[in-house]
Formats: sequence, structure tokens, C-alpha cells
Amino acid sequence: MDRKYRAEIQPVNAEIIGTEVTGYAELIEQEELLIIKIEAQGTPPNMMHWSHFHGFTDDRKGKVPTIADDTNGDGIIDLPELYAVAGQTMVPFDDAPHNMCIPHDNYPHSDAEGNWSYSYEVPLKDLRAKFKEKFGTDDLQLNKRTVLIHGVPDTINLPDTVQGTVKEYGPHTTLPIGVGEIEEVND
Repeated sequence: MDRKYRAEIQPVNAEIIGTEVTGYAELIEQEELLIIKIEAQGTPPNMMHWSHFHGFTDDRKGKVPTIADDTNGDGIIDLPELYAVAGQTMVPFDDAPHNMCIPHDNYPHSDAEGNWSYSYEVPLKDLRAKFKEKFGTDDLQLNKRTVLIHGVPDTINLPDTVQGTVKEYGPHTTLPIGVGEIEEVND
């Protein structure tokens, strides 16, 4: 029997980027596949947007951060502040989610209006094996995860207090701009 999940994407850091990111993510566990579909609107146009599901390894449910989670008081939710609420990066929505390689340039790109779509069918066996290797369990616990969209243009002036460098990718690449809590849905 298929298991279906959905996340309604809500804007984060909208004041900084000047637009509100919205959309949804659907994840369906269907036999041997995880079918992923994401539709996003309002992202900064003509650029790559890292996107993933995040979560915790201790059974907590990831949440959408609010300004109350801005622990350094700079008015921006950055990657470390996001991790405290939504969890760590787990599975990328890229050209090979089952490889779980995070920092690279193979993520969705927005069009001139700031819209993008993503669709991918992931072999569950491969994804669960890699998930177990990285996190000690093969249980994806999708209903406890969050969908994240990241990325703002380098032209946006971010204060020095904004953190989030991952390898050679700085805070402009990792800044969260859209978050949705994944919930199981029954049709």
C-alpha cells in the first residue's frame, strides 16, 4: 500500500529576499520507490536552490522556524538556527537523492519568475541503505521531517552574523527561504 506525505512550503527570511516562497512537496512511498515532487514559487529567480529534507536522529519532529528562533538577534534565520528547529540536512532533492551527497551544483534552478519544479523517483532500497550508513537507521520517518529550500543571490547584503558555510558554499547558498513540515496524508 502506498504511503503519501505532503509538506506545504512556507516562507522564511522573506523580508531579506523581498519575496515569499510558497509551494508544496509530495513524497510517495510506492513499492520499491520514493516518488518526490516539488513545486516552488517566489524563489529568487534564475538561480540554483539547494533543497532537501531535514530532520533529527532522536525521534523529534522538525518544525518551521519562526523569528523567535533567531538566537543571535540579527533578524535572519540562518543554517545553524534552522538546524535547531528543523533538524540537520539528510536527503537532497537533486539528481541522485539516494547518494546523499549534499554540497554540489545539481539542484533545481528557478526560472525568470522564480518558479521551479522537481520530480524524481528514488530506489528506496538504495536510499534506505545510504540513510542507515549515515544515520544508523533505515527508517526515513518522513512524517517527522521538514522540506527545505535554500538560496539567495550574492547581491543580497547579508550581515556578518549570518552563518552557514558548507565546504566552498557560503551563506548565500545555504540561507533557508522556504520550509514545510512533512505530514502523512490519507486519501
